[in-house]
Amino acid sequence: MGFVELLLLAVGLSMDAFAVSVCKGLAMKKATLKAELTCGVWFGGFQALMPVIGFFLGAMFAGAISSFDHWVAFFLLAVIGINMLKEALEKQEESCGGDCGCADLSVKTMFVMAVATSIDALAVGISLAMAGDVNILTAAVLIGVCTCALSAVGVKIGNVFGSRYEKRAQIAGGVILILLGVKILLEHLGVLA
Repeated sequence: MGFVELLLLAVGLSMDAFAVSVCKGLAMKKATLKAELTCGVWFGGFQALMPVIGFFLGAMFAGAISSFDHWVAFFLLAVIGINMLKEALEKQEESCGGDCGCADLSVKTMFVMAVATSIDALAVGISLAMAGDVNILTAAVLIGVCTCALSAVGVKIGNVFGSRYEKRAQIAGGVILILLGVKILLEHLGVLA
């Protein structure tokens, strides 16, 4: 998997964290640099850690499922992408006012949100192990840095512009993950060189 594909994967994975960060920004009277960095570090750190865990889990079982690993990678990426699309399309117009708790940056809240937004990264790590030819450390760093940056920007965007871009970002992330899954499948089936 090349740099451009890894970058697209990183952007796709970061969209859930971006959407949550936009909501955080909506709930704040003023987005501070500390709030932006807090969201960025929490979300970016977990998005970097989870694919590594998933990769090693996938590598442990790679020998047992090598004959159909490309289908597993396709299925995981497609399910995550479809779920992101479904969430974006079903999302009601929710108000993230200051009293809903969205602005809470406590360790407990950020831990729960960081884990929740990075579960898909765990599954992607498994699919990267199945895809083979991936430097997981490079992928993890790229995913973490991308998520950190987009989460920090998401807080500011949410604070300044509102929730206008949240739905579009989730749709874009879902489409990217589905297309990457299709590409992995087609490469293993010999359709793409």
